[in-house]
Amino acid sequence: MIDVNSDMGESFGLYKMGDDEALLGYVTSANIACGFHGGDPRTMDATVAQAATRKIAIGAHVSYPDLAGFGRRSLGVSADELITDVLYQIGALEAFCRRHGSAVRYVKAHGALYNDLADSEQLAAAFADAIVAYGGDLAALVLAGSPAVEVVSNKGVRVVREGFADRAYTAAGRLVSRKQSGAVITDPAVVAERGWRIATGAEIEATDGSSLVLEVDSLCVHGDTPGAVDLARALRDGLASHSVPVAAFA
Repeated sequence: MIDVNSDMGESFGLYKMGDDEALLGYVTSANIACGFHGGDPRTMDATVAQAATRKIAIGAHVSYPDLAGFGRRSLGVSADELITDVLYQIGALEAFCRRHGSAVRYVKAHGALYNDLADSEQLAAAFADAIVAYGGDLAALVLAGSPAVEVVSNKGVRVVREGFADRAYTAAGRLVSRKQSGAVITDPAVVAERGWRIATGAEIEATDGSSLVLEVDSLCVHGDTPGAVDLARALRDGLASHSVPVAAFA
């Protein structure tokens, strides 16, 4: 059993990002931006409404306060700043969920924050503290194989290990920086192949040519990647062709 998630609700103002309505046809969980790296009240409301109508699990996609940089710049915040920022974003999304008869079920960090907390015990602990403080038995999507899995779990938060069908990996199981060529995979056939292999515990190839095996509970396709809908469709087809059942973890 594997969950398929995607980052969405990242449009804001006059800026359009991704095709959320189409993506919702292929995912079981929706990571909805909460206004810090993307999203605004109208976008959040519309995305939540669409996800709730389709019975898609909704997660808060929280970020550093970096709208100009799309959340892809490390800001070096303190533990307390991270806790308050995460709480603020979960609460904002929860308001729209209540309007549409749904609820936030999990939390996932975005961009630089996601990568930073994967290897920072202090940040991972603060991230978990914010989730515990909010309450409601929220789960946390965390990079599979990273130290953050244990840190967040030890705080009493249910951890969902995440893998990426559309991103390249280093031999250490970390995501290749987007600053490097080939970090984002845009070929649907490659995404489909890597997706079912990750989901079933089969080997994939790291950037240095070595073999890598990941233990994951959820697979992500980024909603802002060009052709994201085609990638999500190919991923679902690949999972189906290898008899991998798909369902939300929350």
